[in-house]
Amino acid sequence: MGPVMPLLAVAEICRARDAATQFVWVGTKTGPERELVEKYDIPFFVIGAGKWRRYFSLLNILDLFKLFIAFFQSLFLLWQEKPDLLISAGGFVSVPLHWAGALLGIPAWVHQQDIRPGLANRLMAPFAKKITVAVKDTAKFFSAKKTEWIGNPSRELTVENIALAKKKFNLVEGKPVIFALGGGTGSNYINRIVLETLSGLPRDWQVLHLTGKERPGELAKRATGAFPNYHVYQFFNAEMAEAYAVADVVVARAGFATLAELAALAKPAVIVPMGGTHQEDNARYFADRQAVILLPEQIDGGLKLTQIVKELIANPTKLARLGKRLHELLPRAKEEKILEIIAGLIECS
Repeated sequence: MGPVMPLLAVAEICRARDAATQFVWVGTKTGPERELVEKYDIPFFVIGAGKWRRYFSLLNILDLFKLFIAFFQSLFLLWQEKPDLLISAGGFVSVPLHWAGALLGIPAWVHQQDIRPGLANRLMAPFAKKITVAVKDTAKFFSAKKTEWIGNPSRELTVENIALAKKKFNLVEGKPVIFALGGGTGSNYINRIVLETLSGLPRDWQVLHLTGKERPGELAKRATGAFPNYHVYQFFNAEMAEAYAVADVVVARAGFATLAELAALAKPAVIVPMGGTHQEDNARYFADRQAVILLPEQIDGGLKLTQIVKELIANPTKLARLGKRLHELLPRAKEEKILEIIAGLIECS
């Protein structure tokens, strides 16, 4: 869901300025974002998408054919819809679309979130009129002439009445709240270490645990009886803003959508990156700059997480410093800047 949230944030900003603005979304048949996108009343179109593996695989040959087919699907879709602008925040499904858009003379804006550019954005960057980056240091990977650091577009997640939000989750005032989540589909690893952590926490502390829709929840449900202030959920929609608002500490993966939301709210976080992925680069970058606490995947993760959380709750100054530092390194993109970029690209088309 990483590339999804900043694009939905852009849609929210544009619609707030001009309700008549129209969007179409292009994804894959099995894309997990479809349900969320359609809730925004954005038409969802499907094209094929390949995947380039960075190791020898005969499937790469098959996916070259998929990419070829997707290019012609993109040409037809763009001819049919006639968009004024293409916007992408990564994802391989965007590659044939942006190539086709370049052939048709449609301007494109590519937004780079992760610390290190993925293959999709590197393939699209030469054809983009504008490239923006979420983190200042990432700009060095792209052409200086068309690249700008703007921070990351993110949803409006401010909650005015935190006391009411706590009541919604059956939380009490004055006791620490830990919010743990593992991304859009959940994380077995985070689910496990959170459950291991419960026995080591004071029993009057409170835990919100978002396990993910695709993760079995039997063990988590059993834990509700053993730890009185443990609250387990499989999926949040609008409730996500309230869960962030009530949390004193957040435990999460290092997907960039999550990091951007934590940064926008200046929330202190323990970040558990998925091993062997770009998430490790993301987490290491912010940990090295004292903006998050990094917890690599390891056997004693539950014990270590217990120790980290206890130390953070006992040190309010460090909690505040972590949130402030993350917010400084990864600011929320300003609405006026987003509208300015869009207006400039459309005007030049």
